Amino acid sequence: GSTAQFLDVSVFNNQGQLKTTVFHKPAAAPYILPFQSDHPRHVHRNTIKGALYRAVRLCSHVKDFDEERLHIELTLLLNGYPPKFISCHFKQFLQQNNVMSLMVELNDDIYQQLHHKLIHLPTRRERKQQQQQQQQQQQQNNLEQNELEIRKRNKKEIRVHFNYSSGPMLDFPQKLRQLWNKYYVYPGSLMNNVILNISPRTNKSLQHLFVKKKPPKSMLINVNPTDI
Repeated sequence: GSTAQFLDVSVFNNQGQLKTTVFHKPAAAPYILPFQSDHPRHVHRNTIKGALYRAVRLCSHVKDFDEERLHIELTLLLNGYPPKFISCHFKQFLQQNNVMSLMVELNDDIYQQLHHKLIHLPTRRERKQQQQQQQQQQQQNNLEQNELEIRKRNKKEIRVHFNYSSGPMLDFPQKLRQLWNKYYVYPGSLMNNVILNISPRTNKSLQHLFVKKKPPKSMLINVNPTDI
């Protein structure tokens, strides 16, 4: 078979069957963020988690993953990570993905489920692109909603006001709307885009009727004393 490397992936073609592993440049030293660096602890936890995610996504077979896991562990030890810290977060990674049995037996069927699960998870760049697309879609939806509201506001409107009464006028809005729908709303009618707005007027109270009103503006004229 033939082998090709691209970035950090090594691809081996065995009679049409492709096998992928993590590619390490021969001249590159095993370096990772040192444990003694001035970073919060969650950064070191994420360093281990990220390395394991990368290993599962790139290694197509469980034995290759196990070799890469050993390489990660050795690199972490060389960069000052405590063995207990490494072991704790290795176990946590396997527990979170429900594959703790891989610590006891390298079962390729179980590993393939994990491999296919993680390889289809979106990367950070893909998540960012998805968020941008969602934001653009939301902006487009907001724009369309605003245009719809503007069109609604631009529709013609007929406003009918009536004095509210508990007598004969009580059913006036319902009957008027029935007549409107019967005689003016039909396919091709010019009134289909006209909104009928029926609203009652509040009856004036005695207080409103008896309140002292200011004279109309036309009566408030300047009086020149010399004209008296």
